[in-house]
Amino acid sequence: MSGVRSGQEKTIEGIAHAVMILLTLCALIPFWLLVSSSLQTQESILRDGYRFIPKPVSFEAYAYILKEFGQIARAYGITILVTVVGTFLSLLLTSMTAYVLSLRGLPGATAIFAFMLLPMLLNGGTVSMYITYTNIIDVRDSIFALLIPNLLMNGFSVMLVRNYYKNSIPYELVEAAQSDGAGYFRTFLQIMLPLSKPILATVGVMTALGYWNDWTNGLYFIRDSRLYSIQLLLNQINSSASYLASHSELNIPASEIPSAGVRLAISVLVILPIAAVYPFFQKYLVAGITNGAVKG
Repeated sequence: MSGVRSGQEKTIEGIAHAVMILLTLCALIPFWLLVSSSLQTQESILRDGYRFIPKPVSFEAYAYILKEFGQIARAYGITILVTVVGTFLSLLLTSMTAYVLSLRGLPGATAIFAFMLLPMLLNGGTVSMYITYTNIIDVRDSIFALLIPNLLMNGFSVMLVRNYYKNSIPYELVEAAQSDGAGYFRTFLQIMLPLSKPILATVGVMTALGYWNDWTNGLYFIRDSRLYSIQLLLNQINSSASYLASHSELNIPASEIPSAGVRLAISVLVILPIAAVYPFFQKYLVAGITNGAVKG
């Protein structure tokens, strides 16, 4: 009977579950170690190393972060601003470009699409990028240095959205809207966007993660510490344990800073917002990537 599973199917399902449990543990164990170690004292970390169960439990790293919350909060604010604005603008540009490339009968659409995908295989390298953004666009020491380099459209994202438009949204809807007198822009706003929430959520999550985790653009183009993102601030702290002390308004000696715990605690604070938001978009990721990656 078709409703009765064979022993082989049950075995395969059991193996699949075991593999998924193993992969889940591989993802959760490092995060648990990070959180647990951030609750250790400085002396415990130096003496015993990182522990899965802190003994004793200490909040001295988080207490120090609260004292220095001014510069950390500013870095958080810059990261949130860049992530929100950059993700919105990137989604707008990507979805509009993908819509144009999905239209039937567009002259040169294949050549344009291939040209957009070319940078995925070849690029000018770091030196040419640095010269472009410093000598030509000149975004140094400005919020645009964190925004513009990642804002330029990603060919992979355009491909996902374009394929979703072509494969998951009936083109007859576009033709019907145009027959009723709707122009391209109105069709895009009232037909394509409402029906493409899964793929836009997928691309939006990937774009937001890119902005949130980015620190290289700040490393290349930002020298003003007031414009540091949270990732760049964490990188500076990892590079120099005395960084917070040298920029502190409390005049706390570097020797009194729980440097190891502070690094771990800030890492926890960096991860928490993404970990909290991700589950709400998880259901869109599978549907978006599945529908957007086929029949390219």
